[in-house]
Amino acid sequence: MSCDEQLVARVRAVLKRSRGTAERRMFGGVCFMLNGNMACGVVSTDLMVRVGPEKYDDALKQPHVREMDFTGRAMKGYIFVSAAGTKSDSSLNYWTKSGVAFVRALPPKPRKKKRA
Repeated sequence: MSCDEQLVARVRAVLKRSRGTAERRMFGGVCFMLNGNMACGVVSTDLMVRVGPEKYDDALKQPHVREMDFTGRAMKGYIFVSAAGTKSDSSLNYWTKSGVAFVRALPPKPRKKKRA
């Protein structure tokens, strides 16, 4: 499965000034990590956003948003925003920064030691 590389580039541009960000290929797409925690990503043509459990229900009420459900079971705190919901730069900024804001409140994940 490939992902929308133009959307990846747009997310990258939004996050370029955020310290501690890294990219990782996951879920058949690209995830953007902040201090080791996943904030958002691109899967196919959708933006995946970690909004957290407190903002989850409100996020689902927004246009073009649905539950993130890779296994047929929703992952509470994570959403998909369809391509229509990220068409404008302002909406992409809003959703991307929502993921970053949630993850900034989490403790950094410890770095894994490299195997020799």
